[in-house]
Amino acid sequence: MYMTLSDISFSEFIKDFKQALNHLFHEQEDINLLSQERGLPPSVLKGIMDMQPLSVAIPKEYGGRGSIVKECLGVLSAASYESLPLSLTFGINIALFLEPISKYADEGVRKEIFDRFLEQQNMGGLMITEPSYGSDALNMKTLNREIDGGYHIEGTKHWQGLTGMADYWLIASRKELANGDLGRDIDFFICDTAQPKQQIVVEEYYDNPGLYMIPYGLNKVDVNVPANYKLNPESTGIKMMLDILHRSRMQFPGMGMGFITRMLDEAITHCRERIVGNCNLLGIDQVQFQLSRMQSAYTICSAMCARSCEISGIEHNLAMEGLDANAMKAVVTDLMQESAQLLVQLSGSKGYRTSHIGGRGIMDSRPFQIFEGSNEMLYAQIAEMVTRPMKKQKLNNLFDFLKDFKATAQSCEYFRKELSFNIGENLSQRKLVDLGRVLGRVICIGYVLMLEEKGFRKDLVENCITTVRQEVASILTAFHFDNTVKVVEDYSDNSSWMAFA
Repeated sequence: MYMTLSDISFSEFIKDFKQALNHLFHEQEDINLLSQERGLPPSVLKGIMDMQPLSVAIPKEYGGRGSIVKECLGVLSAASYESLPLSLTFGINIALFLEPISKYADEGVRKEIFDRFLEQQNMGGLMITEPSYGSDALNMKTLNREIDGGYHIEGTKHWQGLTGMADYWLIASRKELANGDLGRDIDFFICDTAQPKQQIVVEEYYDNPGLYMIPYGLNKVDVNVPANYKLNPESTGIKMMLDILHRSRMQFPGMGMGFITRMLDEAITHCRERIVGNCNLLGIDQVQFQLSRMQSAYTICSAMCARSCEISGIEHNLAMEGLDANAMKAVVTDLMQESAQLLVQLSGSKGYRTSHIGGRGIMDSRPFQIFEGSNEMLYAQIAEMVTRPMKKQKLNNLFDFLKDFKATAQSCEYFRKELSFNIGENLSQRKLVDLGRVLGRVICIGYVLMLEEKGFRKDLVENCITTVRQEVASILTAFHFDNTVKVVEDYSDNSSWMAFA
């Protein structure tokens, strides 16, 4: 009897995948050396893709494992334990291409795409960002116009992961109107670079200082695609884009999970083996504090993954779920960067090398705080999502609002003392960012409490809550401090120290 991918249990599938990664990165090659080179050797990439990791994001009726969130996050986590760039490669393919294809592509084009992913190791990416319009996606200038039998798409995109490497692209653009202006809505089109008149010209490859495995660059788009290569939104294209981006942000915990676990494992191992005087580093109080912060990150990320499994499947429309999506993305990427920084600090001089997982991890995790919405922007949005309904309800006290707010009703009790204050009328942007940092962490403690109810170990939960309470108290000290300082642009006048020495 013929066995399909979905007939193999996920525990067996992920076990084989982890073993393959271990063999490729630690026996056949040395990942510490590979990570200092651009790209991956073809033999290593083939060995990885032979395990068909992207099958987790392909529906069962097309030969995949079924687009189950738990499996998608499991693959991302397994990959990021060994290589964060590899996990991001999978994340781009899963959240920014395969899942949108499953949900919004014409049924007539899905089969060929999924077949090529399963049988020919194809890859796909998403083009939204433009040189002059980063997070301001609604003002993008890439245009589409109807032509005989399809659409012509023209514009410039950049910072697309897998530049020059992807076989397929989803390209975001705006419709060209009769008067030459561009429509307000966003359209998405599939581009198959193997087809005539669908090649993307790479005008420049960027010298990204981390994520060496993934090529980024400047792309010239001037392609013709068939009519059925246009994605079909459930309502508007903008809501489709939000659904795609929010689902992607809810998969960041999968990439963060393996990475944070690896940082924590490496740190504990090093501190156990490193002897200073007559004891190891674990006997030092400050080291215990640093390790406890990494372990708190592990707990929060675990809870995020469990929550994402409940709410982010393609059967859900996430266009209006910005609060969860922003909180997950911003908080987990802050935790990833902090965990890498802590590992390097604990490792001493040997950690500050690109051949060390910690030193490399600092550079590889840093852009996660920037792409798909910078964390400062997302935190400000979180704060606005809370303060806006507060104003409508004419409530000033933050705790009084949060105790009845679904996302924080359970968790805010742990922060009653810190959150019992009145919010001012017009918060500055810097205050909104601070408030968003606090709210994001309170929301995440809600996820942790949900995970505890399912049986997650209590000591990790208690430690995590204590750690986050301290962090929230620290952020709120900055929030309450009156700081309206602005930059002095002509600062060089009368400010050279040499004139006063």
